[in-house]
Amino acid sequence: MKTSGFREKDRFVLRTIVEEYLRRGQPVSSGFVHQRGHLSDSPATIRNIMVRLEEAGFLAQPHTSSGRVPTDKGLRFYVNLLLEEEPRGLEIAGMRVEDLSGPTGDLNALLLQTSHFLAEGSDSVGFVLAPRVSRINFHHLRFIKIAEAKVMVILITTFRMVLTEVVSAETDFTQLELDRASQYINQNFAGKNLTAVRDVLLRELPSTKVQLDRAFAKLMGLLKASISQEEVEPGMIVQGASKLIGKFGAGDLVMLKTLFQNFEEKAGLAKLLSDFIALDRVKVLIGDESNLPEIAGCALVLSHYGDRSQVLGSLGIIGPKRLPYRKIIPLVNNVAQKLSRTICRNPS
Repeated sequence: MKTSGFREKDRFVLRTIVEEYLRRGQPVSSGFVHQRGHLSDSPATIRNIMVRLEEAGFLAQPHTSSGRVPTDKGLRFYVNLLLEEEPRGLEIAGMRVEDLSGPTGDLNALLLQTSHFLAEGSDSVGFVLAPRVSRINFHHLRFIKIAEAKVMVILITTFRMVLTEVVSAETDFTQLELDRASQYINQNFAGKNLTAVRDVLLRELPSTKVQLDRAFAKLMGLLKASISQEEVEPGMIVQGASKLIGKFGAGDLVMLKTLFQNFEEKAGLAKLLSDFIALDRVKVLIGDESNLPEIAGCALVLSHYGDRSQVLGSLGIIGPKRLPYRKIIPLVNNVAQKLSRTICRNPS
């Protein structure tokens, strides 16, 4: 049975079972579906529909005498229905998406608040993948020496927010050398990103026979170190991990332990999730759909955020497959849109 061949009553039975299962977490009987009163069919006829849905892989029967529960395929059918609906206004637990704001100009603080909002609004794990500093177009930047072979990159983006990153350099710098490098980059590359700066320096300076002195050679090393560090340690803000305790069964303890380890380390999970940054309004991945063994027993709801010119990162929720998708999908969608609007309207 393909969804394209579903009768209206098939859709109603499957949707009713999914929604009741998401609400209570228990198998749903044909009697319950019949009591909903939307079908004139008898409980026996409804049972036959449920058998066909089970044979098609949309439902499963945990015990011989019990009702049915949705499989991942059944959950996917339900989620696709929700994704076809228009996003609705959202207010959850007294919090409005319109309340999302942060200290003026501080992007890191804004992303931290966003992950907290997602965790509280969903009662699950809220995450935000921070943008890579090397890929953000900058208005102005400065390098500051904070320790031997350690440099802080302070970047004012083209949308007038501040990002900072500490880079472990291969060699030590004097502050004078860093000031010269900052001045050179600001004068010649404002409006571009550090990856583009590196590529231009590698490509054009040798061709124009500009002699790279020791300071410029060290600058190239610093840019390479910054970009390489981001590839190994992509930034990820995670909040609400403790909310997952009690939402999984005893058989999921090994999976939960692995998941918590990934939350603790962050880098590995962030690298995996960064592959899903796309232009989709909202993306929902259920179970094995993510191809991430670390979250195969979970559901992932995510979207992207950015300014007018580029996608900066992604954000979303990780929770049990029995998520209240009707609430979570608009939550993630609205938060992503609000974060993007906040970034875009940041005062110059």
